[in-house]
Amino acid sequence: MSPSPVLPPPPVSVVGIGADGWSGVSGGAREALREAEVVIGGARQLDLLPPECAGVRVAWPSPLRPAVPRLLAEHRERRIAVLASGDPMFYGIGRALAEELGPEALRVLPHPSSVSYACARLGWPLEDTEVVTLVGRPVSRLAVALHEGRRLLALSADASTPATVAALLTAHGFGPSRMRVLEQLGSEAEAYVEGVAESWAHAPGDRLNVIAVDCRASQDALRLGAVPGLPDEAYEHDGQLTKRHIRAATLGALAPAPGELLWDVGGGSGSIAIEWMRTHASCRAVSVERDPVRAERIARNADRLGVPGLRVVTGPAPSSLSDLSELDVPDAVFIGGGLTAPGLLDACWEALRPGGRLVANTVTLESEALLAERYRTYGGELTRLAVAHAVPVGGFTGWRQAMPVTQWSVRKPSPPASLPVPGDRT
Repeated sequence: MSPSPVLPPPPVSVVGIGADGWSGVSGGAREALREAEVVIGGARQLDLLPPECAGVRVAWPSPLRPAVPRLLAEHRERRIAVLASGDPMFYGIGRALAEELGPEALRVLPHPSSVSYACARLGWPLEDTEVVTLVGRPVSRLAVALHEGRRLLALSADASTPATVAALLTAHGFGPSRMRVLEQLGSEAEAYVEGVAESWAHAPGDRLNVIAVDCRASQDALRLGAVPGLPDEAYEHDGQLTKRHIRAATLGALAPAPGELLWDVGGGSGSIAIEWMRTHASCRAVSVERDPVRAERIARNADRLGVPGLRVVTGPAPSSLSDLSELDVPDAVFIGGGLTAPGLLDACWEALRPGGRLVANTVTLESEALLAERYRTYGGELTRLAVAHAVPVGGFTGWRQAMPVTQWSVRKPSPPASLPVPGDRT
């Protein structure tokens, strides 16, 4: 007699629920919640369910993410429903569940998100509205999205978030921006307040809120564009700064793409790593700087310019790179200082993934000679970048030449190859 086949566990139902509670849950989602033997969710969400949902109710602990594998494993042979706010796949628990179980093990039943409700109330096209979540994330992330005339929706962490956002807007020169705080969207208690960021005086309201911002810059606001090459005055620095025009050319050679990781070796003021991360919200970077004062300055620049997720490593290279290579393989490496340090260039090359890009800049003859040798033996592009600025000369105007920068950019071949020893043509 052949053994009975082992049946896979039932799919996990992931049910979106809004501030309107049970009345807003669709028929299919109601059925999934009634049939569930275990319902997992936030305490507030679980309280929205009626008695007819008779399954065991399990509240998420804090922190949530580490608890996901354990709770799923404890109840895996039972019918599980997981409650989520709005659309589970939009900054919701659906992502963590898909990563843990795989999408084929889920049955996702979404509810309109707070963003959909907000755009419906405001008359804003969803596809033209930038969304930034501040739930569990620094409010400084909003800074990268500030541009004259843009419409933003910020997902609040709690009732205090609107005042914090108003203060950030004002500090970044966007004090004239109109703000509207929409609370309890989709429920009978729905309400909103509005005002101007620089004169925001509303007391904290409901913790379930979304902040709508019509971005308006003040006349003296520093303009920060959407492409690399921010003004030098956007950075706090001690002179160790890749200047604007060289920075734009360097980011062009590094060619950031969504999701990629950069190592910025010899961070200085962090400008290359910061502008790499500003190109797309999913771009990641590590800035390596041996001077602790400069490392702290890099962190401040990153926070102010909207990329607080920049990781700053304080220590000399190449010794400080060994731990990094064990965590994640870089897609690109920029070397802005310390090129003559023994083993630095080789360590960066070995850490780089096949197909990745390496870019190195220098202004010294010694480092330039090193790059020229590597170029002769390994190819890539060797470029000299020279910039001059018009300055007063008496009653006239003349050119002041900045120090020329020699840049070597190269793509690591696939399959991986060792970086040749300079002068070795075998």
